[in-house]
This record gives sequence, C-alpha cells and structure tokens, in this order.
Amino acid sequence: MSNEIESAYKYCENVTKIHAKSFYFAAKFLPKPKRRAVYPIYAFCRHVDDEIDEIGDGGESEAIRAVEKWKHKLKQVYACEKQSAEGSDNNQDQNSVFTAWSDLLKTYKIPQNLPLELMQGVLMDTHIKRYKTFDELYVYCYRVASTVGLMSSEILGYSDKSALRYAEAMGIAMQLTNILRDVKEDAAMGRIYLPQEDLKRFNVSEKQIFAGEMNENFVEMMKFQITRARDFYRNGEKGIALLEKDSRFTVLLAARIYSRILDEIERQNYDVFSRRASTTFSQKILSLPKIWRAARNLQDNNSATENTEKSREKINF
Repeated sequence: MSNEIESAYKYCENVTKIHAKSFYFAAKFLPKPKRRAVYPIYAFCRHVDDEIDEIGDGGESEAIRAVEKWKHKLKQVYACEKQSAEGSDNNQDQNSVFTAWSDLLKTYKIPQNLPLELMQGVLMDTHIKRYKTFDELYVYCYRVASTVGLMSSEILGYSDKSALRYAEAMGIAMQLTNILRDVKEDAAMGRIYLPQEDLKRFNVSEKQIFAGEMNENFVEMMKFQITRARDFYRNGEKGIALLEKDSRFTVLLAARIYSRILDEIERQNYDVFSRRASTTFSQKILSLPKIWRAARNLQDNNSATENTEKSREKINF
C-alpha cells in the first residue's frame, strides 16, 4: 500500500476518532481490514455535513453547488477516473477522503446510490426546518443515517440481504436518538425535527421548545419519542445475527452504547435543555462484558439454527 493511501486512511481514522467517539470505540473491535474500511465512510459523511453546515441558512444555492462538486468527485471515484479537480480546489483533506474511497472500492462493493442519497439528506437541512409527520422525518433519517448503516453493511458482511432492512431500522433508531439529544442545539439553529403531528398531539408548542421550557406535556412527548426509538433499536438488532461473526459484536456494541443516550435522557428527567445527554468512557468500558455475552449468544443461536437446517436437509434427502 502506497504512503499516499496509507496517509488517507489515517486521516479518515483521525476524523472518526475526533468526531464520532462511540463509533470509533466500537469499530476498534473489528478485524483490521474492516476497521480501516469503515473510517472513510464516516469521514465522507462528516465532510459533506460540515461543509453544508458552514454555508448555513439562506445558502441553499451555494450548498447545492458544494454538493454537486462532491457528487462529481464521487462519480469520478466510482468510474476509476483521476480526480480532475484535485489540483484546482487544493483541498487536501477532501482529497484524502476520496483517495481512501478509491482504495476501499477495490475490495467492497458499496452501491453508488447510497452516498449520493446521503448528500441529498444533508442538503435537506438547508431548506427544511420542520417535519409535519413522522413519515416525512423518516425520509430524512433514512438519508442521513440509514445510508451510513447500509454502506457499512457491505464492509461488515452479511449472509442474507434481509440484513439490510434491519440496518435501515438501526440507522433510523440512531438518528432519532440524535434528534432527541439535540433538541436544544437544533432549536438554536431554528430547526425542530420533532414531527409537528407529535407536538400537536402532546400540546407542546414551538415557542416552548425555543424557550427551553419543561412541563408535563413535554415529558410525555419525550417518553413517546424514546419508545419509538427503542422499537427501531429492537428491530435493528434482529439483523445482527445475519452479519459475519467478526462484525456482530461491534454492531451490537455500537447500538447498545448509542441507545444508552436514551437512558441518560430519562435519568435527567427528560430535560434535554439543561444538559446534553451523553455516555462516558467508563460506562462504555463497563458495558463490554454484558454486550460481549449477548453477541456470543447471537452467534450460538445462529449456529444452532444452521445446524437444525442442515439436519432437516439430511432428513429430506
């Protein structure tokens, strides 16, 4: 492997380490080839998201142009072409991301429509500040989060394509967790991701959210949202047994660690305005044995199923 490619992977790893601590922690338990390959996926997502965020509100046209440049470079990578814009934009960080992507695509078949759809999701933030229904919010969550899980699945490996349906659900769960954790931060940017139909159902006003006011109505609304997120986590976990054995622990660990943010929100009485819910490094370490045993049970149960199916085949024969 050339020094340029090695440096590109290292750059992507550093981006992940700095900006996605839980993801980085869980990825450490993957075999080295898979671990190296997931870092460029996150770095790509992070760069696109950051660039659009820097443009800010009112810059939809500029954001579209930025996304079009990313699309152009991505298509060059998939076409195995030299990045013609490499010398002109002088963005070494961005070039590192695409250098790593060019290399990982030699081994892993990541459908091109997934990173393209992720970019469309990020672009939604430039012109959509409210979501009337959960169905509308689902589209956003799928684009910015489920696509990441689906891309990663091609690296993690799976025995059946139904695993992708569960990966989609896990992405929805994680993005809903982000939304519940970041109510205050999003409101500061004029955004309310909580569906309008849910606010109306629980009699929670936008004014209340912008003011950071807690009351019983808000608490009940948060309980409802947390239950919804946990339902998606439970559904998503059903697909972990379909992953390759050396990937299962990492995915279960990532899911369980991230879902603990919901526990923290509950622990602070659903007050997401006073303090941002998060998990500590010690909590992650202490959770390892229990999650490792759960992952082992997934493997054992899957092996038992395989043995039963083989036995049936012998009998039928």
